[in-house]
Amino acid sequence: MSIPVRSGAGRPATPPGAPDPLAPLLELPGVRAAADAARAGVDRLLGHRVLRRESAGVSTESALRGARASAALAGVDIPLADLRAGSVTDPVVQGALRASAALGAMVETWPKAPGQVLARLHVLAAADLADPAALGRPGVHAGPRLAGLFSIATGVTAVPATIVAGLVHGELAALAPFGVADGVVARAAARLTGISRGLDPKAVSVPEVGFAELGRDAYGEALAAYASGTPDGVAAWLVHCCRATEHGALEGLAICESLLRG
Repeated sequence: MSIPVRSGAGRPATPPGAPDPLAPLLELPGVRAAADAARAGVDRLLGHRVLRRESAGVSTESALRGARASAALAGVDIPLADLRAGSVTDPVVQGALRASAALGAMVETWPKAPGQVLARLHVLAAADLADPAALGRPGVHAGPRLAGLFSIATGVTAVPATIVAGLVHGELAALAPFGVADGVVARAAARLTGISRGLDPKAVSVPEVGFAELGRDAYGEALAAYASGTPDGVAAWLVHCCRATEHGALEGLAICESLLRG
């Protein structure tokens, strides 16, 4: 299964009136039900009363927990208390923190210029890991497939945002366009997709924690299934993403409850 490819950023992925190229994804086994469950989970979070007055605080905490979980999925699992203390210098963790903290400023740009955002995310995520000359520069192998990714990021579709975010995540993780810190970039871009497409406009859920809770091995297996390109493999990955979104919404609820208790 391949994603739609187009040339020229900012143009619609399909002509007006044409069939939605992503719509068949909802007919894959288990995908529609998983997407509905993920949407319901996030909606429960967005209805929490704490968000009427403390959404900024919940979003800040969500970003911190998301960065920790993203680093853990990259192989560096640091206690949350150590992150709060500011004593962690590991470059993977620091890169995840920088990328997570910058997402708010990228929400408007992502649907218009995804290539620009990806380059910036890589600079932030890999600043202490890669050769400075390579920061923000995808490899030549990535060109055609990145064009397809940009089509998804900028295109109009009726498919739920959870599914679009899963595609962005899976494509970037499978393609590894930069060669260093691609996982952190992929998870950040997926979160941006969910925010910008209205799944979680307040950025209060923590999908990265959802993936971490489901397990690093399960994450790797689901990505491998996606990379296989088979319909069953793509379905397995998208269902996994939806389940992670549900878990991430529960993490957001936990943050809300902790603030409610003071």
